[in-house]
Amino acid sequence: MAFLTFDQVGIRGIAAAVPANRIINREYTEFFSAADVADIVDKTGIEERRFAPDGMCASDLCQAAAERLIADLGIDKSEIDLLVFVSQTPDYRMPATAVLLQDRLGLSKQTMAFDLSLGCSAFVYALSVVYALVQNGTIRKALLLDGETRSRAYYPKDRRVAFLFGDGGVAALIEKNEKFGKSYFSLNSDGSRGDLIKIKSGGYRFPSSEESVQEKVLDEYGNISTDEHGTMNGAEVFNFVLEEIPGDLKNIMAYAGISKEDPDFFVFHQANAFMNGYLAKKMKLPSEKVPSSIHEFGNTSSVSIPLTIVSQLQGKLEGSKKLLLCGFGVGMSWASAVMDLQDCKVSDLVEL
Repeated sequence: MAFLTFDQVGIRGIAAAVPANRIINREYTEFFSAADVADIVDKTGIEERRFAPDGMCASDLCQAAAERLIADLGIDKSEIDLLVFVSQTPDYRMPATAVLLQDRLGLSKQTMAFDLSLGCSAFVYALSVVYALVQNGTIRKALLLDGETRSRAYYPKDRRVAFLFGDGGVAALIEKNEKFGKSYFSLNSDGSRGDLIKIKSGGYRFPSSEESVQEKVLDEYGNISTDEHGTMNGAEVFNFVLEEIPGDLKNIMAYAGISKEDPDFFVFHQANAFMNGYLAKKMKLPSEKVPSSIHEFGNTSSVSIPLTIVSQLQGKLEGSKKLLLCGFGVGMSWASAVMDLQDCKVSDLVEL
């Protein structure tokens, strides 16, 4: 198993930005009946989502979050030595969006900048990468940006996914400081389940073509999509969560030497309300320790963990706090972490 430990590295602050454009799921009835829509919303717990308008990219949301965070923390931009951008909806196939954000944010040309693409577990994975670089190098401060415009990745005529996904961007400032205690990570993958959540075409295995953009009936229930949009086998994804996530939560707590009573909050990827409710019940966690943002933002992929922190835990992270984070999904990949936070600044949510 891939277990990692870091010491005296931590998150100094975190901010998030979402589009101002709200989608009310119960009114999202262009392709489905009101009764079908109500049933889907009741099962998923997703009442609202945010959709980026034309011309707004994940990088724009991350830039807004980063500028808010830098201002709130009073950071000297010249001290930021690393910028990592996490997304599966980048601005371009090339160049890397992180390099463009280095310039847009006015950071030094000596800033290390690169992209990471993974999916729903990516925020936790990226934290481990940034922590490693900060702990073992001369980096003073690092900016981790995570943004997705997932609303564009799924087809509105496929009821299995049409009501789930939304858009957002976050920024976290990470630095080395002796006030931070140890943090622990568990990182995992299973590519044999890669077809469970997938966009078939548009890459180099199956390039875009006239056929790939054509609508196709997917199943006997009349769901429609194209090969350029994401599909998901919801039943098998749920089975994956049942099989892998409770065990990984136990593994990371054992590795960190803590019990389930020790974390102040458990912040899970916001897949759907039923799934997270199952995890909380399976682990016998008190509801007040498991914040949820799924009802107002939907599934924002890797953005969902930090977006939940910003939207639900502002004002609750003063002093010393211990968080257990767990992200799981596309790949399939999953990652858990026990984080030591000290007076973590949580900025007001930005709307664009």
